[in-house]
Amino acid sequence: MRVLVIGRGGREHAIVWALSKSPKISKLFCAPGNGGIAGLAECVPITELQFEEISTFAKEQAIDLVMVAPDDPLAAGLVDHLESKGIEAFGPRANAAIIEGSKVFMKELLKKYNIPTAAYETFDAYEPALAYLRSQKAPIVIKADGLAAGKGVTVAQTMEEAEAALRDIMVDQVFGKSGASVVIEEFLTGQEMSLLAFVDGSTVRLMVPSQDHKPVFDNDKGPNTGGMGTYSPLPHIPESIVQEALVNIVQPTADAMVKEGRPFKGVLYAGLILTPNGVKTIEFNARFGDPETQVILPRLKTDLLDIFLAINNGTLAEQPIEWSEDAAVCVIVASGGYPGPYPKGLPITGLENVQDSLVFHAGTALENGQIVTNGGRVLGITGIGKDIVEARQKAYADADRIHFDGKHYRTDIAMKAMK
Repeated sequence: MRVLVIGRGGREHAIVWALSKSPKISKLFCAPGNGGIAGLAECVPITELQFEEISTFAKEQAIDLVMVAPDDPLAAGLVDHLESKGIEAFGPRANAAIIEGSKVFMKELLKKYNIPTAAYETFDAYEPALAYLRSQKAPIVIKADGLAAGKGVTVAQTMEEAEAALRDIMVDQVFGKSGASVVIEEFLTGQEMSLLAFVDGSTVRLMVPSQDHKPVFDNDKGPNTGGMGTYSPLPHIPESIVQEALVNIVQPTADAMVKEGRPFKGVLYAGLILTPNGVKTIEFNARFGDPETQVILPRLKTDLLDIFLAINNGTLAEQPIEWSEDAAVCVIVASGGYPGPYPKGLPITGLENVQDSLVFHAGTALENGQIVTNGGRVLGITGIGKDIVEARQKAYADADRIHFDGKHYRTDIAMKAMK
């Protein structure tokens, strides 16, 4: 088969890496790809939202499957567009991807079907939102409704911080149209867990659980990012909790989408929190998480292409899916200044010195034969080992072997699993 992956980050590198192992694939493309993906697939200079160019390329190259990885093209309807041209695509249609594209839609779906989540209110005007906010207590969570590259959520520790976040979203419009509506919700405490699932409408098959680290600095300090590292499995979280999440949250959500006439086919990501009152939903994403994919797919023993095709064919229930017992720890190496402004085009050295880890390129480019920085999160270094301790040791040893000006990373990834 000839397969095209859409996207340019660490998640896409991990997906391309997993697909490259499939004996069923004769040719892999990635649009637009990055400096690392170029070693595994032919990178094509087409961006994620150039729908006509993507479908034209797919036709010209006789592509058998287009895998749409990022949130923006899914929410904007790339799968619908490709299907309308007779091209097979993997990922949810726009009417199902709205579960990520609109936090208001997601919260109202959960409320309608009694699926556990934080108490909340939604607003599409600033003054009533501000009045409601002032009737609440900190800490409190402010969320822009639409997609904001993982940066539209503020966990405000003070009311001043909460009011500033609300002003940023609704008055200063720092996230543009994504901030036309907001969700203001209660702050929940507890361990977080990312639970991704393969879904073909009604059948839900969980992937191995993982845990992300959103704040930029050690001990969960500083502003939220797209994710500074992750690990799997979660030895400190019992299987009974995972099953509770499946029975009370993930399966009912898939069923609810079918009932709403929006069957979800693709990868459904549940961001969950383990509260004293049970597992609750923080968010849903309509695709593989980044950086969770960088620890989940290295543990997958089954051919990823077979799973994609089973989802598209509606035969996921019959598809065997096997996972490795190994542990995986991914450390994100970021640009100086991230998640604020950061430089690009800095040479990266030491990649050839990596010994024991998989290196997934997130924000890199290939310029005159040299890999250079081209994003905030630059590389994901994934160590694999018999347990978290060994995997973590490998990831950090290799993160130290790579250099570029201003690089920084958290030093406490996966520590929660070792206490």
